[in-house]
Amino acid sequence: MQTNVHIIIFAKAPLAGFAKTRLIPVLGEAETAKLARRLFFHAIEQALTAQLGRVELCVTPSLDQACWQTLDLPASLILTEQGPGDLGQRMARASERALQEHQAVLLMGTDCPSLNADVLKQAANSLIQHDACMTPVSDGGYALLGFTAYDQSLFCEIPWSTAEVARLTLERCRQLGWQVETLPVLHDIDEADDLQYLPEDIKN
Repeated sequence: MQTNVHIIIFAKAPLAGFAKTRLIPVLGEAETAKLARRLFFHAIEQALTAQLGRVELCVTPSLDQACWQTLDLPASLILTEQGPGDLGQRMARASERALQEHQAVLLMGTDCPSLNADVLKQAANSLIQHDACMTPVSDGGYALLGFTAYDQSLFCEIPWSTAEVARLTLERCRQLGWQVETLPVLHDIDEADDLQYLPEDIKN
């Protein structure tokens, strides 16, 4: 398996009215916040369980906000701030920084409960023989992007939160001449229709 893999979890604080807001019309603000919290901690647990290397939690809002003092986060996490800019600019900064110290990076969010430790291990293993790997999701985005080299084009002028994200990112990888492994498609939990894909242990 690929060694010296650094996992970066991009996360919003699981606060009412801040995270998973597209689910508020069907679940209500309080229940949506509870679900966001379960997804948040599930992602952290899976990243740590994979035991691939250090796990970084890259967050918004900034770490000086009171919410981060109340979440009882695992002590082994590296905590960083996403900072300004669109999602691409924030992921680019974190990726470039991480690859200065690590052989490979896995970027993930907290929206995909099926992105478990086994999938993370599979992704890390794929980076032994590939330059990049991706776990697409059914809405056209991706739940995970892994790579062994940094290139700004992966994050520049991508129409985030659209059905074109995964396709365009894979196209950029091919333009770089990278060998990419595409892992099985999973499901993010963003909209009301996505709730059917919630595992039982996340529902309660």
